[in-house]
Amino acid sequence: MLRNYLEPTQFAWRRDTETKDPKVKDWIFQAGGDFSFNEGGWDIAVLGVPLSRSSISVSGASEFPEAFRRAWGGFSTYNLDYGTDLKELKVLDLGNVKMHFTDIARSHDNITQAMKYLKEELPDAFPVSIGGDHSVTARLISGLKAAHPGKEIGILQFDTHLDLRDLADHGPTNGTPIRYLIENGIIQGKNVFNIGLHGFFNGQTLLAYAKEHSVNYITLREARKKGIAETVREAVAELSERVDLIYVTIDMDVLDIAFAQGVPASTPGGMSSHELLEGVYEAGLSGKVGAMDIVCLDPTKDTPALATVKTGVYTFLTFLTGVKNREA
Repeated sequence: MLRNYLEPTQFAWRRDTETKDPKVKDWIFQAGGDFSFNEGGWDIAVLGVPLSRSSISVSGASEFPEAFRRAWGGFSTYNLDYGTDLKELKVLDLGNVKMHFTDIARSHDNITQAMKYLKEELPDAFPVSIGGDHSVTARLISGLKAAHPGKEIGILQFDTHLDLRDLADHGPTNGTPIRYLIENGIIQGKNVFNIGLHGFFNGQTLLAYAKEHSVNYITLREARKKGIAETVREAVAELSERVDLIYVTIDMDVLDIAFAQGVPASTPGGMSSHELLEGVYEAGLSGKVGAMDIVCLDPTKDTPALATVKTGVYTFLTFLTGVKNREA
């Protein structure tokens, strides 16, 4: 059962349930103790995935789930840009997936099982996972597939990297999640759309693998010419025609280093914060999108003002704004 794979958060807010203008900390319900989280008709289930030992670069991304929660006090539930208040959504913070101190394979298995049981025990809740490095995405999608073996899953990926490194050389790391899913038959390459690739950060052997397996990759240069929102809209429309469920994965290294210093592999030439927010809002609007994660955000490398952590929370809230504004 799900509870066997969870542990409570290190930090929990004291909620003000009487305020007329709630902060995110007053809105999200944090499960703890013997709380029966499978009762209550939850719309969104937040799952912390604090693993970064599987990162090929030095990473403190395991610290993001707790930093993410601590930042809730700085955000309202009301999105002025869209005139949307999120407080009507029922959001449950399940806590974190249990991690083993040294056994990465066991930690990965816990992630898979946690997602599987989440979908079995909270079938109507939309899973939002907060990582953790990008290796966790392969395990989350594996758990989703285990819960819905008959469903075809597509991936909408915001990333600077293809994440198609050779498993024989790199193993189950943050550089291999998409290749892992393809080679284990969990997804088809043609059902992956990667938006945000740019510059000098993907070798030609990886591009050759992407072409061989029909992975759809759209450079940031191409996306900017068309418009980020339109690029996402077209990718989601194409995916919606051939899959049952779309999984959105947001690697925060898709952002330019000027906007996100707190990532393990920060690069120049990436998206602006505005571009990412525009893209994730558009993704959230689609009824075919059924799960999302945010990965590779390292609070230990962030600015003193926690610019990247705050951008991660803003991204989460903007995506949920899209979910809230879906047409009935």
